[in-house]
Amino acid sequence: MQPLSASIQRKALLFLKQPDFIFVLRALPALILVLLALALSLPVLALVGSWAQWNAESAQILREMAATVLPEYLWVTLQLAVMVGIGVVAMGVPAAVLVTVFDFPGRRSFEWLLLLPLAMPAYVTAYAYTDFLQFSGPLQSWLRATWGLQGRLLPEVRSVWGAAWVFSFSLYPYVYLLSRTALTERAPQLMEAARLLGASLPRRLREVALPMARPAVAAGTALALMEVLADYGVSAYFGIQTFTAGIYKAWLSMDNRLAAAQLATVLLALVVGLLWLEQRAQRRLRFVGSATARASSSEARPVRLRGRRALLAGVLCLLPVLMGFVLPVGFMLRPLSADWSVLPWDRFLLWTWNSVRLGAITALLAVGAAWFLAYSLRRRPTALRRGAAQVISLGYAVPGAVIVVGVLLPVGWLQARWPGSGMGAVVTVTIWGLVWAYLVRFVSVALQSMQAGYARVPRSLDESARMLGASGVELAARVHWPLLRRAGFAAGLLVFVDVMKELPATIVLRPFNTDTLAVVANQLARDERLGEAALPSLALVLVGLVPVILLSRALRSERLAPAADAPV
Repeated sequence: MQPLSASIQRKALLFLKQPDFIFVLRALPALILVLLALALSLPVLALVGSWAQWNAESAQILREMAATVLPEYLWVTLQLAVMVGIGVVAMGVPAAVLVTVFDFPGRRSFEWLLLLPLAMPAYVTAYAYTDFLQFSGPLQSWLRATWGLQGRLLPEVRSVWGAAWVFSFSLYPYVYLLSRTALTERAPQLMEAARLLGASLPRRLREVALPMARPAVAAGTALALMEVLADYGVSAYFGIQTFTAGIYKAWLSMDNRLAAAQLATVLLALVVGLLWLEQRAQRRLRFVGSATARASSSEARPVRLRGRRALLAGVLCLLPVLMGFVLPVGFMLRPLSADWSVLPWDRFLLWTWNSVRLGAITALLAVGAAWFLAYSLRRRPTALRRGAAQVISLGYAVPGAVIVVGVLLPVGWLQARWPGSGMGAVVTVTIWGLVWAYLVRFVSVALQSMQAGYARVPRSLDESARMLGASGVELAARVHWPLLRRAGFAAGLLVFVDVMKELPATIVLRPFNTDTLAVVANQLARDERLGEAALPSLALVLVGLVPVILLSRALRSERLAPAADAPV
């Protein structure tokens, strides 16, 4: 046996030294990268390719929709976007200016309290306000009983203005966060310079602070509007005819995948336009001061407010927190404290397990894919790899409804071409189709975190490891990963939370008996069982608090210096 073993070893060594094998081995990372980019961009490519399969049936459906419901979809979506855009700017910009430029009692607490609505999914906020403000809710019932009134006393919350109310208080932190970051860099010292030149406080705000925040406001508003276009939970629950609702109707009610895909491409075009505006605004944000200017920022301190001005500033900062987080949580806690027996405690653990399992699987795969992509870009940032990263990064901007249609389209084509392949069963009967959709949407979140982690790793470590004979795998595993653990943990946590809250893709692609907290909360709310929907909804809020806490801790390290003693 010994000669045979030695012969096999010699043949293996000779094979490994063959030029063809070495070429394949070196090309393997690029091949994996291309396959990864293709898998994560296939849903979007399938939507674009749906126009190549234009037929008479889909054309007829689109003509009928264009003549009947499509104008309403466009009008309602535009109306909602305008109202939400005004709302998030009206709340986010004043809050950012107040906590950055001024000092008043409670300012340091408001710096992180204003982020709390990020933990509330918009559809959970919609359930809470509906339960409290509807005709049979506690507020209108109390008003009728107290004042002897009859009929409806408040406008119907399930309307376009109600949806705009919910979205505005749920999404204003995007504008607040970006505006605050932009203003923190140079606003205090420039405001101080303008004061020394004799400019009054209103003029300093109007001509210094607000123009500096304009690109950040545009970027934050674009992000908020992308969330509005991607929403399904609020629009479906309120019964408003948005573009996302139209996609689901064309798919599920009219049973025409091509028509749904072609409608989805229209929505995708709108999202891409908003993404372009957001990226353009982000590029304009690169006006931060020099190192000298940032070093001198400690000398330019926020303006201290006293008396009625301080009280007004506190009220303006408290209002969004109350409306976007405190009151919705209180509304959801009310049915929990009223009757614990109606709560589905026996099934709650199963829903939680399904949500945690899907979130953990997706987080692990997303972090692995993001680590591989970030490492590839670090070692050899070729045009191919940069292009793959840009394609993958588009997934987070794509609405969940669009991804669902894009995932099922190629599966349907493959199933029709090869009926016995079982591809359709893998995607629709198991959890892997759902995980695929999650990865398409959330890998970009992990990628941004991993790239930020790599930016803090000196390249001199790579050169030292190569001089010591470390291979590429050893460099990634023994040098990079110990330094990237915190970034990897943060990336996995963000993906986990996003998966827990994801609703449109989960509703359509989940297998039987795989209900998650988000799906169950939506189903119970639509069945008017809002008391039972409170438990899974509050569980989602608790999960969403984790990244908000981490974000507030990161912002705390960048807090401005204490205020000067000179009051205004």
